[in-house]
Amino acid sequence: MYAVVQLQGHQYIVSEGDVITVDQIDTDKKTYETSDVLAVFDESGKGVVLGTPHVKGGTVTFAVQEHKQGDKIHVYKFKNKNRYSRKTGFRPQQTVLAVNKIAYGS
Repeated sequence: MYAVVQLQGHQYIVSEGDVITVDQIDTDKKTYETSDVLAVFDESGKGVVLGTPHVKGGTVTFAVQEHKQGDKIHVYKFKNKNRYSRKTGFRPQQTVLAVNKIAYGS
């Protein structure tokens, strides 16, 4: 079973057992549950449940594995013929989630 989940403005296609990395979620708990399920599919693709905009009674339960910093992102500004250049960078805060359970129903 697959589900399309919306987390913090991004959409992810997940199935049970998947591990995804998302922007940092502020939680100290070991589990995280969301009801922002946009669609649910079975493996064959014949059984499709679409939400308007969310699936009624749809929930996805995640296990929070770790909070970490992502890879460094370099930002370089440059203006030609003006001797202007700036190099900065940052490391985004991320959360690693494992999908435990996908449930839906009316």
